Amino acid sequence: MKIAVTGKGGVGKTTVAAILARLYASEGHPVLAADVDPDANLGAALGFTEEELALITPISKMRKLIAERTGAGAETYGKFFKINPKVDDIPDLLAKEKNGVRLLVLGTVETGGSGCVCPEHVVLKQVISHLILRREDVVILDMEAGLEHLGRGTTDVMDEFIVVVEPGARSVQTYHQITKLAGDLGVRTVRVVANKIRTPEDEAFIREAIPRENLLGMVHYSEDVAASDRAGRSPYDYSRETVNEIRAIKALIDRSTDKK
Repeated sequence: MKIAVTGKGGVGKTTVAAILARLYASEGHPVLAADVDPDANLGAALGFTEEELALITPISKMRKLIAERTGAGAETYGKFFKINPKVDDIPDLLAKEKNGVRLLVLGTVETGGSGCVCPEHVVLKQVISHLILRREDVVILDMEAGLEHLGRGTTDVMDEFIVVVEPGARSVQTYHQITKLAGDLGVRTVRVVANKIRTPEDEAFIREAIPRENLLGMVHYSEDVAASDRAGRSPYDYSRETVNEIRAIKALIDRSTDKK
């Protein structure tokens, strides 16, 4: 199972990604969760402590590793380097485990313009391709709204592209933008999880804004999830209601994958 979870900041995509990962792990599946969001919060949502997270360096910041794998030395950095570096050992080498889920923090590439082709970007893209194409794990990607780290060779075997939205016009607009980006990569179906639903009006808004066949489900706003965030703990351990709502969404994902 390979799932990419994306959406604009603040909608709760990390909560959805973390609970999905914990649910698969609770069933005995080997799970690898990759944090590809510049605002890296997946570790805390999985249950890692601040002290444990402080010991993790994002792969994009590992200059020595990137130089070794790409051949981009000080004198050649930004000029000549391998575009297919060896990365197959990186998940086992760098992933940290908590609550049955292995976490890999990829980080992001800071660049002044778009379309960066640099050693860091090449390594991140190769790692993601390896996770999706070759590993036997359930892989959950917690991504930013962009999909620049994905390519056609990887999207072909993704089981699910999920955009997390909240009941608001800007969030739905982001869904449409991501759907277009995914379409450019050959992805035909992008499905939606609506989060932070509070009222019947919120539900009505989502049902009108999102095509029925693309709506995986709705997750209601939970004070328990908010409390878990304030405490820096996993929402999986705080809110049974939210876990059960995402469990139902997971069942739909599993069912649709079984039909493929």
